[in-house]
Amino acid sequence: MTPDSVYIFRFGKDQLNNRIIVRYGHGWTGRQKIKEIDLRLHKQRHPRIFKTEHSLLKYLTGHLASHEQKLIRLGLDK
Repeated sequence: MTPDSVYIFRFGKDQLNNRIIVRYGHGWTGRQKIKEIDLRLHKQRHPRIFKTEHSLLKYLTGHLASHEQKLIRLGLDK
C-alpha cells in the first residue's frame, strides 16, 4: 500500500481562504479511494469533515438553501 495523497482546491476571491482538502489513497487494484474531505471556509476555526462525496453535497445543498433564505430575509436577493 502507498501512503495517502492530498489534493487541495482553493476557491473564492484572493482575500478569502476557502478550500477543499481531499485525502485519498490507492487500493491494491490501483483505484483511487477517497478517505476524507475537509471543507474549510473563510475564518472557520473547525473544518467540516466528510467521509463521502454524497455527505458533502447534502451539506452544501442544505447550506445553500439556508443562505438563499437569509438573503431573501435581508432583501438582498436582487
